[in-house]
Amino acid sequence: MRQTKSNISYSLPVTVFREGKAFVAYTPVLDLSSTGKTEAQAKQMFIEAVELFFEELTEMGTLDVVLKDLGWTKRDGTLHPPRVVEHSLMSVSVSQ
Repeated sequence: MRQTKSNISYSLPVTVFREGKAFVAYTPVLDLSSTGKTEAQAKQMFIEAVELFFEELTEMGTLDVVLKDLGWTKRDGTLHPPRVVEHSLMSVSVSQ
């Protein structure tokens, strides 16, 4: 019997920043990042990385456990990512 796949869509908070000559797309709710030579490429690579992340965890049967470890919650049988409350820059002083 062939198992059918279902599609689930999530809105994930993603920060894109420049690191040297590369662009990095990162989401804290999966602790996952990708890189690219352009911002668009980093975003496309990020989508692919998220798809692979979910595929691999589903195949291994560890999706629920890993997502719960990352702070996701299950409501009405569906996993929901943690909600980002604020994204800002903070000034800090570090003694050296």
